[in-house]
Amino acid sequence: MVPDWYAWHTDYDQPESALSRRLAEVRRQVGAALDRAPAGPLRALSLCAGQGRDLIPVLAEHPRRVDVTARLVELDARNAGLAAEAARAAGLTGVEVVRGDAADTDVWADLVPAEIVLVCGLFGNVSDADVRAVARHCGALCATGGTVVWTRHREAPDLVPAICDWFAEEGFELLSLTAPEVRNGVGAHRHTGRPHPLPAGVGMFRFVTDHDRPATPPPTGDATAGGAPIRSTAGLPGGDDVARQRPEELR
Repeated sequence: MVPDWYAWHTDYDQPESALSRRLAEVRRQVGAALDRAPAGPLRALSLCAGQGRDLIPVLAEHPRRVDVTARLVELDARNAGLAAEAARAAGLTGVEVVRGDAADTDVWADLVPAEIVLVCGLFGNVSDADVRAVARHCGALCATGGTVVWTRHREAPDLVPAICDWFAEEGFELLSLTAPEVRNGVGAHRHTGRPHPLPAGVGMFRFVTDHDRPATPPPTGDATAGGAPIRSTAGLPGGDDVARQRPEELR
């Protein structure tokens, strides 16, 4: 049975929930990344963006908001619609919401490298090998001096130490990491190396439950939800593989 990813977001509205506390820390790290970003235009990417709660509220209140061009990629049409509406309501004309497969490198090709890369709610749902692969691809997604913010649960086996090592191998230095006793870990890394080319037409990850359910392609063409532009990636390599992306973190 496929969970309702729209309803899943309701835990964000419970102040004492683990997901709500994770969200607060992610937003703190996004704000810090904006604070230390260089002067001039900035780019931000959000993989498996859900309703955009990690990024949009922070941009709405930050003095660098006018400098930011952002792309949020989310598969669920309801969540993408809410993200687009939130961006419109905040007057964030530089924010684009894409309904598509965040695993597909082609979705990001024209906006990399970026100063802020959000990989939240992903690492708890893919294989260890795919977590390693995403860390490697972050070396292409993230600009020199840019920040990657990521999340991963601390359930056994705890992969967080390995994730930190993998980012280090890709030229990232650790900026912040929640304590081991925090159930939903949040990490932030700064890219100290030079970004390498992002390969075309590559699927960076695949959710571990994909083999348990059939793929259903998203509708073709453009979609709107009364807010920021939403476009579909159907027809792109990998863009019609709905089973590839599901924005869930193990809870």
